[in-house]
Amino acid sequence: MKRLWSRLTVGVVALIAGSAAPLTVQADPLYAVQVLRQGGCGGTMPAALDVHHVALLDRAAKQWALGRALAAALAQSGYDTRATQALHIKGPDSAAIKLIRRSGCSPVMDRSMHEIGFYQLDQDTWLVLAAERVRSPAPKPATVVAAAAPKPATPPTAPLPGYALQLVNDVRAHGARCGDRSFGPAPPLRLSGALSQVALGHAFDMANHNYFEHDDLLGHTPADRVRAVGYSEKLVGENIAYGPKSTDEVVEGWLHSPGHCENIMDPRFAEMGIAYASGQGSRKGLYWVQVLADPRA
Repeated sequence: MKRLWSRLTVGVVALIAGSAAPLTVQADPLYAVQVLRQGGCGGTMPAALDVHHVALLDRAAKQWALGRALAAALAQSGYDTRATQALHIKGPDSAAIKLIRRSGCSPVMDRSMHEIGFYQLDQDTWLVLAAERVRSPAPKPATVVAAAAPKPATPPTAPLPGYALQLVNDVRAHGARCGDRSFGPAPPLRLSGALSQVALGHAFDMANHNYFEHDDLLGHTPADRVRAVGYSEKLVGENIAYGPKSTDEVVEGWLHSPGHCENIMDPRFAEMGIAYASGQGSRKGLYWVQVLADPRA
C-alpha cells in the first residue's frame, strides 16, 4: 500500500476577509478533555461531544482525592448517576493532554459521559466524568405560555470542509500542473466525516504539542490514524501546512507546492477531510491537515 505525505510551512500573511476564526488555546484539565474528545484522542478514536462542567462533580472529585471510594464520594456530593468514569493524573496543566493520552484516553473518550468535575492539589488532578444526573421529573407548569415568535432566518454559511472540497474539486475538474508533472481532469472527491475527524485530531495534536510532522509524538502515521477510527483504506495521503489564515490560502499554497499538488490531483483518491487548529507558545499560527484516501469497497 502506497502512502503519500506532504507538508508546507507558509509565512504569516495578511488576514483574508471571511477566513475562519482561530481556535483559542488554553491549558487546564477541562480544556485538555474537550480537545481530546473533539479530536478523537489525537485522531486515534471516534470523536465525542463536549462534556459540561458541574460543580457537584468537583466536590465528588475532591472527596475521591481525599480517600473516599468513588461511589461514596458521589453520594456525599449529592450527585446521583447511572454511570461514571474517573482518572487520576500527575503532572502540570500544560502536560494534561499528553498525560491523558498516555492513560489510553478511554475514560475521557466514553461518549456516554456528558458531565465532568475535577479537583487539583499541587500537580495531581482527579477527573470524574458522569452520565447526566438522575433527576426527579419537574412538575408541569400550570399556565400556558404563548409561543415565541419565530426567529428570522439567517443566511447559510459554507463550513470549512465543504468550501475546501469545492476549491479542490474545481481544480480537479480542470486539471493542473504540479511542478514538472501535468495532471488531466480527475473525478471529484467526496467529503468524509471520518477523515475530517482524523484531520482535526492531528491538527489539535500538533497545535498543542508544538510540532509539525506527519507522524505524531507516539509514532502514529496518517494511515495509522485513519485505521484507528475504523476507516478501511486502500491508499492514504496527507497534506499539512502551518501559517495560512484562510481556506483559500491553504489550498492555493498546496497547489503551488508540487508534492501537495500531486496529492490533491491524484485520481486514485476518492474522499477527503480537512481541519485546522491554532498553535500556542512560539507558534500561534494555524495548523492545517488534509487527509485523502481511497476506501475499500
